[in-house]
Amino acid sequence: MKVLVTGGLGFIGSHTVVELQNEGFEVVIIDNLSNSSEDVLKGITTITGKTPLFEKIDLREKSDVRDFFKKHNDVTGVIHFAASKAVGESVEQPLLYYENNISSLVYLLQELQQKPEASFIFSSSCTVYGQAEKMPITEDAPVQTAMSPYGNTKQIGEEIITDTAKVTNISAILLRYFNPVGAHESVEIGELPLGVPQNLVPFITQTGVGLRQELSVFGNDYPTPDGTAIRDYIHVVDLAKAHVIALQRLLNKKNLAKVETFNLGTGKGSSVLEVINSFEKVSGKQLPYKMMPRREGDITEAYANTDKANNVLGWKAELSLDEAMASAWKWEQKVRNK
Repeated sequence: MKVLVTGGLGFIGSHTVVELQNEGFEVVIIDNLSNSSEDVLKGITTITGKTPLFEKIDLREKSDVRDFFKKHNDVTGVIHFAASKAVGESVEQPLLYYENNISSLVYLLQELQQKPEASFIFSSSCTVYGQAEKMPITEDAPVQTAMSPYGNTKQIGEEIITDTAKVTNISAILLRYFNPVGAHESVEIGELPLGVPQNLVPFITQTGVGLRQELSVFGNDYPTPDGTAIRDYIHVVDLAKAHVIALQRLLNKKNLAKVETFNLGTGKGSSVLEVINSFEKVSGKQLPYKMMPRREGDITEAYANTDKANNVLGWKAELSLDEAMASAWKWEQKVRNK
């Protein structure tokens, strides 16, 4: 069974390729290396004993996408990660985000709709909920007006897939993730942001290793127990396994609708200070940090109701925040000691 993983050399993509290969799938990766490295292939190979096929393609080039599907006409499933994902950058460069995140999706679906049937897993985000009115967030929570062009591309992407599935042989699952963190236990692959990290955990580990002077905690006056913002941090390996289960659900025709939606999180919210405390516990290091004013666009709290993922999809997050922080810390140390 050949599966295409777009953005398969990125953080979540590479961990998903590992889980797919461990389940016996033949994987072909498309990545344009704009926010990843071909070196990740070595890590995947070391873990699984098998090198996935790799095509360096920019999905914005429609003719290249068409040529890919002519060459790999036996692809039966697609897991689509490839997208730009920095909220701040999307505000500054909205057209870059709309072109990269929307046109690439359209070109993929145009090729898939020509097949007798196709299974499509979409990398979506809990950003579609904005600041939800109720916690924990269920899949029925209203989709709010997007706070950024990035968030808007996820909403538009979901709508495009839903409209397309109605009139084609494509079946799809939309996976709305909360906050992926951690690294593979082998420490062969992990999160490797280019430049200054946009996410909390890599900034923490880079500060721990001395690459950053101190961590900024944005906002200590939120209406939460310790005043800092709350998020649902999910180990990337748990997240990767959910994609394999979702794909198998479609391939085995277990889906109850042409398009299904699942939240992927732990069901538990952790504050910024709790994440810092977890890092200090597993690393034995004191982390220098300072309190800063809230950032515009940041919400107070977001954590998942995981009942649907647990009971319908048949998936559950297994790994703890401490395990995620320990693996992220080991990965950071390995990267800096190369």
